[in-house]
Amino acid sequence: MQTFTHSTSPIRVLFGRGRVREASDELGRLGVRRALVLTTPEQRDAGEGLAARIGSLAVGVFPGAAMHTPVTVTAEAMAVMESLGADGVVALGGGSTTGLGKAIAARTGVPQLVIPTTYAGSEVTPILGETDAGVKSTRRGPEILPETVIYDADLTDTLPVSLSCTSGLNAMAHAVEGSYAQDGSPIYTLMAVDALAALREALPVIAKDATDKDARDRALYGAWLCGTVLGGVGMSIHHKLCHTLGGALDLPHAQTHAVLLPHTIAYVEEAVPEVLAPAKTVFGPRTGAALYDFAATLGVPQRLADLGVGEADLDRLAELATANPYWSPRPLEIGGIRALLHRAWAGDRPE
Repeated sequence: MQTFTHSTSPIRVLFGRGRVREASDELGRLGVRRALVLTTPEQRDAGEGLAARIGSLAVGVFPGAAMHTPVTVTAEAMAVMESLGADGVVALGGGSTTGLGKAIAARTGVPQLVIPTTYAGSEVTPILGETDAGVKSTRRGPEILPETVIYDADLTDTLPVSLSCTSGLNAMAHAVEGSYAQDGSPIYTLMAVDALAALREALPVIAKDATDKDARDRALYGAWLCGTVLGGVGMSIHHKLCHTLGGALDLPHAQTHAVLLPHTIAYVEEAVPEVLAPAKTVFGPRTGAALYDFAATLGVPQRLADLGVGEADLDRLAELATANPYWSPRPLEIGGIRALLHRAWAGDRPE
C-alpha cells in the first residue's frame, strides 16, 4: 500500500432537514452573543428572516457578500461588525457568503456558523480565496475553517436548476482533483468517489424535477463530501485556472468551474490517465469527455465565450495561470494551457 498521511479538520456538521432551527443553540455552543448575519444582496430577505429566527443573538445583517471575496467588501463588513460590537458571524448562502465569513474570521478570530444554500462545498475547508486589484490569491490555515456548518436541504429546495447544476459541478471538481492530490489519502479517495456518485445521480434528477427532495438531499450530501475532500488535500490545475479566470475577469464562480472541468481533467488524463482511476469508476474510461457529456445533459454553459471571455484574453490568462502554478500531475505548460483554454472558450468536446 502507498505511504500516506491523513488529517481531519475539527469541524462540527449538522445534517438534515429542519436543522436550521438549531442555529441559536449552535451559536450558544460557540459562545457567540452578538452575531452578524452575512448574505449576498439577493439573499437579504432570507438573511433578515434568519436573524429574526436567531432573535436576540443577532445584531444585524450585512447583505454585501460578493463573488471572489473582494478585500474591499471584507473591509466594509468588518467596519459594520465593529460598529455593532459583533462577536461572531453567521454566513447564509453560497461560496461568496462563506468566503466573506472566512475572511472576517481570518482577520479577527471570531467564530463562524455557516448555513449553505448551494453546493459550493467551501464551508468545510480551511481555504480562503480573496481578490485584490483583479488578482485572486488563496491561502490555507486553521483560523479560516468554520467551527460549525448546518446542512439543511430545505434551504436548497428553491435553488434554481441552472445554479443547482453549475454549483454541483463546482463541487464535483473538488472531488475529482482530490482523488489524485499529491497529499491525498485512501480515506479522501473513498469520500471523493462517493461524492461523485451522489452528484452524478442527483443532478440529472434535479434538472428534470427541481422539487425532488430525495435528489436535493443526495446532492447536498455529495457537496459536503466534496468540500471535505478539498479541505483535506491540496488543489491542482483545475482550481488554479478557475481562480485565475475568476480573479482576472470577475467571472461567475460556479459557471466557470462547470465550463473548465472537462477540459482540465482531460489535460491531466491525456498525460497521466492512471491518476484518474478513482473517477473512472464513476465516469468510465474517458473522464474528461464523460464530464463534458454529463454537463451537456444538465443544460449548463459549456463555453467560456458564453461567460464573456474574449479570444483575445486567452494569451494573458495562460500567462497568469502558469506564472505561479499549483502542483499538477501534468505540469502546467503555457502552450498546453493556452490550447486547453481555447477548447474551453470554443466549447469543444475533449477528445
